[in-house]
Amino acid sequence: MTAEASGPAGPTGTSEAPEPPEVPVTVEPGTDWHRLDRRTLLVTAAVMTGVAGGVVLPVLLGLSSGAWFGSGPRRGIGLVLLFTGAVLLVAGAVIAEYLTWRHTRYRIGPDRVDLHSGLLLVKRRSLARERIRSVDITAHPLLRILGLVKVRIGTGESSGGKESSLELNPVARAEGDRLRAELLDRPAEPSAATADGALARFDPRWIRYAPPAFPTLVLGAAAAGALMQLSDWFGVQNEVISTIGDLFAGVSITLMVLALALAALIAGAVGSLGLWVEMWWNYRLEREPGGVLRVRRGLFTTRSISVEERRLRGIELVEPLGVRGFGAARVDAIATGLAKEGDADHEDLHILLPVAPRAVADEVAALVLREPGTPTAAPLTAHPRAARSRRLRWALGSAAAPAVVLAGLGLWLTPVLLYIAAGYAVVALPLAVSLARDAYRSLGHTVSGRYLVTRSGTMARRTVALRRSGVIGWTITRSLFQRRAGLITLTATTAAGAGGYSVHDTAEGEGLLFAAEAVPGLLAPFLEPVPAPDGTRSSGAGGA
Repeated sequence: MTAEASGPAGPTGTSEAPEPPEVPVTVEPGTDWHRLDRRTLLVTAAVMTGVAGGVVLPVLLGLSSGAWFGSGPRRGIGLVLLFTGAVLLVAGAVIAEYLTWRHTRYRIGPDRVDLHSGLLLVKRRSLARERIRSVDITAHPLLRILGLVKVRIGTGESSGGKESSLELNPVARAEGDRLRAELLDRPAEPSAATADGALARFDPRWIRYAPPAFPTLVLGAAAAGALMQLSDWFGVQNEVISTIGDLFAGVSITLMVLALALAALIAGAVGSLGLWVEMWWNYRLEREPGGVLRVRRGLFTTRSISVEERRLRGIELVEPLGVRGFGAARVDAIATGLAKEGDADHEDLHILLPVAPRAVADEVAALVLREPGTPTAAPLTAHPRAARSRRLRWALGSAAAPAVVLAGLGLWLTPVLLYIAAGYAVVALPLAVSLARDAYRSLGHTVSGRYLVTRSGTMARRTVALRRSGVIGWTITRSLFQRRAGLITLTATTAAGAGGYSVHDTAEGEGLLFAAEAVPGLLAPFLEPVPAPDGTRSSGAGGA
């Protein structure tokens, strides 16, 4: 059963490396139209040279072994054809890029931002300046060497499933900074009592949270696969396998598997550290005049992400399972106009603070929200025991199903599967119960000042503080089993962040009272009056 209600919503830093000298932007004489930077041709040439090299290298290895073209004159002809093809590939890409550059121009007008591009298929795109919500700047290592950046101008709206934005790639760094300052020029809010400046800075000690926060096991497996692939390219895969076999000669299969898993885990941990450093080096969160939160970070690829405070509807405190035991969490923004889940190119734009000590996360959350204390630290209302029972049933059912299948196959095929099923059950069932109990302990909700707060999750426990004025509707969901247990799932609908934040498996009366208190009047037309003890009928949370 689903009922919907909607209505109007009533700390140490490091210095950055010096950048190359800036080159002024190219302007067409007599007009206010601008071109992208001409050095985009150098970028394309360098990238395509790398692509050509990646194609040529395996072929050269094949030629050196004589496996493809044999030896003598045929090998020489193969080399000539190979390098000719590489040169044509690079030259063709540069010519295509020149034509694109020649027919691409942009203009920053008093009311609109225009971008015209295309040779055969001409595209004319325009954004109203009053709708611009973000100007994000990124620069990968090659762009940084040349003093260039990529500027992405977004409105925060969606059209056809894609965020409406313009991308200027590339422009000079000075031009990128000028565009950002001009397009995000906002008058300061009268209520902005908190001083502008740095809210958080890079702390090298946070790197210790990288291995448990990143998918270390996946990175380790990827490293092992890359090693086997490279050894195959160079024709030494058999030698690598033989070397591994010699290292574990006389060792049981179990010990060998454990040792290889440990090696992969170490490789994954090293990869996690490298990824963390690349993403968060020189991190800085600051509030700029006019009420703009700016996140700057990155070692090789630098990023500058802006979030207007007037678009901010709350924050989300995320505690991944791996770092929760170390007392750490990260802070995400709940704001309109940020990338939605599944947008792989911009899925990390909402992160305001990387995984850091919980005390630091609480402090940054309070500073971002301009509150004396973070709402995510408020005491929460516990959920009924029926919610715990539901999670235990889900967990035990999910864990027992594979064991039952293995046992059935063991009775039918071979007794070996029976032992595998027993071993799996011994490990999986206690683990499932532990995770289910943790999921229940994570449940909670409350109203704290201007915010409604809800918490759930076990693999990544999420505590959401959503501004009550940002709630535009409620969705109440009850499955057959929830109705029998007297539970509901209450979802606060908002135009920001994920679009909805749920209070899972709360008691029906408690959930409706919570919704009525969080946003007074929004749910009232959908509630049934509750008979009072004296026989009169009073307004209350009788049902939806």
